[in-house]
Amino acid sequence: MTDSPSPAKVDPELRQRILDFVYHPQYTPQKPKAIHAALKLPPDVFPKVRMAIKRLAQAGELAYGGNHLVLTPEQITGDPKMTRGTFRQAAAGFGFVRPVPTGRLGAVDDIFIPASETQSAMDGDLVQVRVRASRKGSGQEGKVVEIIQRARRQFVGSYGVEGGNSIVWLDGANLTAPIQVGDVRGLPLQTGDKVVVELVKFPEGNFEGEGVILEVLGSSSNPAVDTLAVMHQYGLKDEFPEAVIEQARQLADKFVEGEIPAERRDLTQTTTLTIDPYDARDFDDAISLSRNEKGNWELMVHIADVAHFVPLGSELDEEARSRATSVYLPDRVIPMLPELISNHLASLQPGKVRMTKTVFMEMTDTGTLLHQEVFNSAIHNDQRLNYEQVDQFLDNPESWQERLQPQVWQLLRDMHTLAMVLRKNRQRDGALELHLPEVKIDLDKAGKVKGAKIVENTESHQIIEEFMLAANQAVATWLDRLEIPFLRRAHAPPERRKMKKLDDFMRDLGIRCESLENRFEIQRVVELVRGKPTEYAVNYAILKSMSKAVYQPELEMHYALQFDHYCHFTSPIRRYPDLQVHRTVNRLIEGRQPYGDPFPVLISLGHHCSDKEQNAEWAEREVIRIKLLHFLNKKIGESMPGVISGVVPEGFYVRGTKFPAEGFVSVKTLPADKYRFEKHGQVLEGFRSGNRFRLGDSLTVKIDQVDLARRALLLSVVVNHTARSSTDSGTSNSTRGRKGGKAVKRIKSGKKGSSKSAKTKSTKKSKKKRH
Repeated sequence: MTDSPSPAKVDPELRQRILDFVYHPQYTPQKPKAIHAALKLPPDVFPKVRMAIKRLAQAGELAYGGNHLVLTPEQITGDPKMTRGTFRQAAAGFGFVRPVPTGRLGAVDDIFIPASETQSAMDGDLVQVRVRASRKGSGQEGKVVEIIQRARRQFVGSYGVEGGNSIVWLDGANLTAPIQVGDVRGLPLQTGDKVVVELVKFPEGNFEGEGVILEVLGSSSNPAVDTLAVMHQYGLKDEFPEAVIEQARQLADKFVEGEIPAERRDLTQTTTLTIDPYDARDFDDAISLSRNEKGNWELMVHIADVAHFVPLGSELDEEARSRATSVYLPDRVIPMLPELISNHLASLQPGKVRMTKTVFMEMTDTGTLLHQEVFNSAIHNDQRLNYEQVDQFLDNPESWQERLQPQVWQLLRDMHTLAMVLRKNRQRDGALELHLPEVKIDLDKAGKVKGAKIVENTESHQIIEEFMLAANQAVATWLDRLEIPFLRRAHAPPERRKMKKLDDFMRDLGIRCESLENRFEIQRVVELVRGKPTEYAVNYAILKSMSKAVYQPELEMHYALQFDHYCHFTSPIRRYPDLQVHRTVNRLIEGRQPYGDPFPVLISLGHHCSDKEQNAEWAEREVIRIKLLHFLNKKIGESMPGVISGVVPEGFYVRGTKFPAEGFVSVKTLPADKYRFEKHGQVLEGFRSGNRFRLGDSLTVKIDQVDLARRALLLSVVVNHTARSSTDSGTSNSTRGRKGGKAVKRIKSGKKGSSKSAKTKSTKKSKKKRH
């Protein structure tokens, strides 16, 4: 008799994809062959899928039903209300579980988990949830019944001493008690220091959890330590291995400045410029543009030829693949490639000759693409400009005639002309552009926040954006026409079910619209709310209704851009998928077969790069949040304006309108009343007049507390301007909701006392702030 196969031998990535699929709330029992097809895996992978399912069944994670259908154990025992997903923790203690969209099964709504039902789940954990109808209104909520897999064991926290015992409060973990870390004698520790801890036992029930300190990062008063803490939290490596640095040095030693290989087209006499942020150091794209004898535009987008300096399979390449992306934090950049490559050899520096891949596009005055070509080249960057300078140029071109060479001045004028044509064409064709603020933090010399602002998408940004989109689309169209596999940037169309929910959401807000399955209706709604209090909430709701853009080799359109063919080609210094496409293009140019990489390799690489991209986004947001919290910690008690950006049963989120930060208002801090959460309409409403808080409402809020350990901003309401204007006029937006009639009667019957309650409320809470 042979031993049963061990579940541990199942490929981890394949195991996760199968379990995510079968535990999805929309899953219906099916055979292994159907699961294999739904996961869109190559035919030769089916034996592995079948064996993986068998091993998972032997381990009790899956089960077989009649006719060899694959089920969850709960489906066998008759408990259909069980599902699994990733737990995301909110600052106020509650959380959400998002079942993973997999294969043919689309995304479903997040499952709300009350603070008392999270068990010991921590952010990112894979959990099993029992789902039930919400006890506080419409929607679903659930209870965590099992933690299937911990997301991580290492955490960053703040060291302290309580009752003579050494403890650590974990950052970003909403725990009611610290972690015990035992004897720390010999470590250079002071109260408040940031440390890296590995958990030996996770907190559960009344047990506080135990850990061991692995590293002391430094004083929490040092702004650089905030960044180090997040880097450890998200596994971001700052230093490169010595072997990688040494290889970069060797390449730098061999590089001869100004030497152009014979096989490259010499474009050094063609007027070329770059436009980047003022503080950029890695320049991966440059532009040339002119008219030909037929009067058509000849646009050339030159991209740094990183593949020329990073051999496939080398130490450099393996490290770049592992990182997959550069990470841009407020006070530092964690590059994908060593700076010898990213900021020197490959970077299209002004006044230098550099190796590039050029995407040549001939276009008519109306932006119609007539011809495209991709080739290896060498360019000379004649002018380095930043976005602010270009915006100033566009405001008054004549004032720049003496500051720029004539050919550069004309190039800028032509670039603006063509880019605006391309942009208008994309909008006409139904491209979607959401207006979600990008926060830029201003730091002083010590690395502390001195202010923050929203980055505007000005015409200078749009010029470069249009040309990069055109180049990416041209390369992908070319590769698809040749039927060569490559790593594309895909954005699947949204699910019909989610778009219908979005329709309901808009109508609940009083926004009249046709079906948002029509992309032009989405365009109209986005324009309709521009500049209004509901702008952020509406744009965010649309974003959440969309699929997430990912890297994959499977043929799929880019829904938001309305492109049938699309890839990332224009940023190989900071994105590995671009470097992969460059190598495919290289093989085509040089006539080396096979031109494309094996499909399974591309699938795996796509998953890896998509995950790394998401991880980088989370880290960037987390550092910004922490920096802002330190800044706001000095402003406790102050108040400022904001709008409600999200409503949940436990309270609501407020985003500042003058300062771009988001905080939480707990229902416990609202005026005494019995509140009901209505998912339809996104509202928390009490029985007393004026006690109504709805998505998009304009508020004045006060900063009550900055919880640096939990990375949370806690606010309270000073004045609800929207509710006050509604009650003063004797009207209510509740009529737009599905249960609006009753709400109107309730508010009207209490109108006489509404001014009193508003006055009392403003007396108790002195100042304001944001969200």
